[in-house]
Amino acid sequence: MAYLYIVFVLCCLALLVGGVVEQRNHYRNLDKIPNGVLVNGIRGKSSITRLCAGALRGGGKVVVGKTTGTAARFIFPDASEEPVYRKFGIANVVEQIGIVRRAAMYHPDVLVMECMAVMPALQECNQSKLIRSNIGVLSNVREDHLAEMGPTLDDVARSLSRSMPEGGVCITAERDRLAILQEEAERRDCELIPVDPESVSDREMDGFGWITFKENVAIALAVAEQLGVDRHSALKGMWEAPPDPGVLSVARVLHGTKRLRFANVFAANDPESTIMNIKQLEDQQLITRPLTMVINCRPDRVERNRQMGELSARVQPDSLVLIGEPTKSARTSVPADLQDRVVDLGGKLVPERLLAGVTAAAPDDSSIVAVGNIHGQGEVLLHELATLPSWTCEDGSESASMLRTQTGERIR
Repeated sequence: MAYLYIVFVLCCLALLVGGVVEQRNHYRNLDKIPNGVLVNGIRGKSSITRLCAGALRGGGKVVVGKTTGTAARFIFPDASEEPVYRKFGIANVVEQIGIVRRAAMYHPDVLVMECMAVMPALQECNQSKLIRSNIGVLSNVREDHLAEMGPTLDDVARSLSRSMPEGGVCITAERDRLAILQEEAERRDCELIPVDPESVSDREMDGFGWITFKENVAIALAVAEQLGVDRHSALKGMWEAPPDPGVLSVARVLHGTKRLRFANVFAANDPESTIMNIKQLEDQQLITRPLTMVINCRPDRVERNRQMGELSARVQPDSLVLIGEPTKSARTSVPADLQDRVVDLGGKLVPERLLAGVTAAAPDDSSIVAVGNIHGQGEVLLHELATLPSWTCEDGSESASMLRTQTGERIR
């Protein structure tokens, strides 16, 4: 018995020594990187990470980036990228150690990282131990991950604030809970800088070949300003930056003789972001009525399924298609006056049947918006759409933008 005890103690000591060595090596790698930007918030983190990296590249900075959203990517200084390998496909904040080690090899001026932690304690650990950024971004406070960060939006704001850099700067586009963020920033001796989306002109937005929001661009411009990059150079760098695979996008696809506009709004999986995206697409006439709304349901996102069902009252689609499972969690929250428009395609359908069912619910020359969450049947639907041909507009253009699947396929 004493022998086993000695072995146990020696193993514990070995683990302790190994942990100390790894921590010191990690801090040594962080010391090689002069500036760190940690992007947190509920919506837009991946896009903001790419915009910040692009803006800083436009100013001649050597930048390494890493996104976590729809498809995790390691972004090289030349803006090329590759998927982040995850053992067993499981995301873990510990992967940030390897990302920092790899980034340090390029001797970057700036490391731009998307926060991948959801639990409040892990968000704080991610900042204080793993990234140690001097510039933080808190994009917005929205209704998502309430089980971990809620239950109220005020609680979500305080949870997100745990990633603010102590003694640093935090940039935000949040307005409704700015007072709470200011209070949390003061506790950490952090300067909070709110940005105004209207400071970005429509003409500046016209430079993007993909759909993004003024809030995201304003944040990236503020980050660039903090690091000495002028506005013109920052915008040029953002215009040239490749979009995220989960970026809001619209494609024109041809299914048989039907001409359809398909809007991928999966990435905006909270109600307010979703309705904001749909409204922007309608305002820009990228989608038109009649409108079919597709809700992808997931068994581990029952509350979100319910929220999307309720959201149909604000969207008022001409038809409502439910895919994934359990679709009942969305259908029970659909208003009574829309129940007769519901088409239930629940379960794990074969790809051909899923595509046929969704397109059958949409009339010719109409639009489809896909909302909820991309994983599961949503991925299957995007993969099938990627195989369809496009149709040409009257002005000769094939599509207003690219629709990308999670693996990076493009629908033209």
